[in-house]
Amino acid sequence: MVTPVARREAVVHLCRSYEVSQRRACTAIGADRTSVRYRGVRPDDGVIRARLRELAGQRKRFGYRRLHILLAREGVRVNHKKLRRLYREERLQVRRRGGRKRALGTRALMVLPQGPNQRWSLDFVSDALAGWAAVPRPGGGRRLHPGMPVPGGGYLAVRATGGAGTGYRDCPQGKPLACVSDNGTELTSMAILRWCQERGIEWHYIAPGKPQQNAFVESFNGRLRDELLNETLFTSLAHARVALAAWRNDYNTVRPHSATGNQPPAIYAKLGVPAMQRDGTLELLGGSAPHPVAPPSQMGSNAERALPIAG
Repeated sequence: MVTPVARREAVVHLCRSYEVSQRRACTAIGADRTSVRYRGVRPDDGVIRARLRELAGQRKRFGYRRLHILLAREGVRVNHKKLRRLYREERLQVRRRGGRKRALGTRALMVLPQGPNQRWSLDFVSDALAGWAAVPRPGGGRRLHPGMPVPGGGYLAVRATGGAGTGYRDCPQGKPLACVSDNGTELTSMAILRWCQERGIEWHYIAPGKPQQNAFVESFNGRLRDELLNETLFTSLAHARVALAAWRNDYNTVRPHSATGNQPPAIYAKLGVPAMQRDGTLELLGGSAPHPVAPPSQMGSNAERALPIAG
């Protein structure tokens, strides 16, 4: 806790969780009460931030200096040092491009989804066939993917998100607004870039080495591996396809999910739940998932700007 914002959050956490006074909480962590009670008077600059994000999305290779010029042409007068601070806080820094051309994704903050098909999370998992030593590997046989063999992972990713029987064409709500993935080569190919541009779908790449920014798919992968892959010895690609299809059907129609009130996704959606509240957010049913020890912070991980991405 080296910044005043972090110290103020820590004091609020201690006061709420342990029901102690602000004076005692400040003494416990060595914070100054005047700093804790300070209320900033700096404007939020929401209009400038929104326009800056919009311009950065249109000009993906422009830095803050060129964006400053574009804003000035529109009549937005702001000091270049202030604009650089806003540019940095919005995580709009341009990544250096190296090597061959790859998909860069959108330069925007990744927000938590508030409705169906607002965000799809993607990743790849692998397993090995039992007793097939055509490609020697320690402790197993040949690596497999239950799809068709293709020369490039980009086509495989496009097929996974838009192919017949597995993609958004079978989804009653239509295509997703955005897809989220890591920076693996199978998801940064020219096929992905072309696919996104043709369909008008945003693609967000998480920061390298930060799988927690794609926690939805990491959680799903863990359940898939724990409940199916680690429990099944696949004898052929056909066997893998059948087992995966059965598990996916069970996952969507039978398996209880604590986040949806122990209802499977198919029934959860058919009942009209989650219901959209007046403010457009989701009204979730009470599930069996444990509640957090501490209440959520006003500036913590539930904020829209709490999940920055690179790219």
